[in-house]
Amino acid sequence: MHEQKSNAWHLRDVILLTLTAILTGVIYFGVVFLYNGLTALLTPLGLAPFGNDLILGLWTMAAPLAACLLQKVGSATIGEILASAVEAILGGQWGISTLISGFVQGFGSELGFTFTAYKRYDMFSLSLSALTTTIVTFTWDLFREGYAAYHGWMIIALFFTRLLSIWLFGALLVHAVVSLLERSHMLRAE
Repeated sequence: MHEQKSNAWHLRDVILLTLTAILTGVIYFGVVFLYNGLTALLTPLGLAPFGNDLILGLWTMAAPLAACLLQKVGSATIGEILASAVEAILGGQWGISTLISGFVQGFGSELGFTFTAYKRYDMFSLSLSALTTTIVTFTWDLFREGYAAYHGWMIIALFFTRLLSIWLFGALLVHAVVSLLERSHMLRAE
């Protein structure tokens, strides 16, 4: 019989979440330079939005990583918001509005884990989280970024580009990191 993990937060959880948010927030701040370069290269081709969708998965890693490390309800959303706060504090180009993106991305990731009732933290749940993150963030960008004005083929291409990016970074890479931490015994078995 599978034993339900406690959702009580302990000091260890808060410290682990904080460290995860700081690490990913620093990565998020660095990704901005990659985003600006990609967007500049793709703009003359009329493909500037792909600059965002190709690397969006890098900006969504905190949520599934926090969820897998802590295995607690809300950890994905909180982890992503905190990582976004770190990016903003470091001087990220979108400033405090980064927190809104962090909430949307974290909420999208959290949905994937709710569909497994927070009982699975494996490639299946990470893939589900990548799908829900893609759907939620893409729906948000249809209105916020004006994606709805694009031709149908471009909307479809952007959606699948984003899905692949979020799956590669938010599922495959996060799974590899968590597996490495487990094998190195840095994560304690509960």
